[in-house]
Amino acid sequence: MLTFTRHAGDRTDTIATAIETLVIAGWAGRDEAAIRHHIHELQAIGVPPPSSVPVFYRGAASLVTQAQRVEVLGPDSSGEIEPVIVSLADGLWVTVGSDHTDRKAETYGIALSKQMCAKPVGTVLWRHDEVAPHWDELVLRSHAVIGGERVLYQEGSLAALRPPEDLIGRWAGTTGLPPGTLMFGGTLGAIGGIRPAARFEMELADPVLKRSIVHAYDVVDLPVVS
Repeated sequence: MLTFTRHAGDRTDTIATAIETLVIAGWAGRDEAAIRHHIHELQAIGVPPPSSVPVFYRGAASLVTQAQRVEVLGPDSSGEIEPVIVSLADGLWVTVGSDHTDRKAETYGIALSKQMCAKPVGTVLWRHDEVAPHWDELVLRSHAVIGGERVLYQEGSLAALRPPEDLIGRWAGTTGLPPGTLMFGGTLGAIGGIRPAARFEMELADPVLKRSIVHAYDVVDLPVVS
């Protein structure tokens, strides 16, 4: 079960919900040049290009977590900030998440790599209807602690990514996302290239309504024993 604090207008409540379906939208950028950049970014570390753009990966719903500490096997994983859509009984909600991925496994198969790591998400939800009119103005920003130094890792507006309506329509058709579904909505290129970090911090900022959703987690590398 995940627990969220929900903000809708001047109302706030807390809800506990089970996620039954995890969908990860890949290659979800609107800008073809940006997509090529990310494809080349991953090709540089041995990841083959996608079969289609966008593409939708399924992941085990049990991977979704709100923990502030995740354990991974070996030193080859990294975070990846994304907008996250959560479908509940009363509609669509928005938060922030990290499609944390094992980059070594990704060179063997992206679908395989999606199953290798936890998927941290925030604890705050905004009603989608409230941010949809200015969706493109929302900003994703991540920082990573690498070698003891906190650096800006990703930053950009959601204008760079396909809007939720597009992704949902491509994956679910006209029926929409069933309640209990959580969808990751694509990422931005890493500043300085993809690399592992000891800590990953993420923020979804709304400059129009003057608010942010933040979440952070430490990454613990487990030893690889053969």
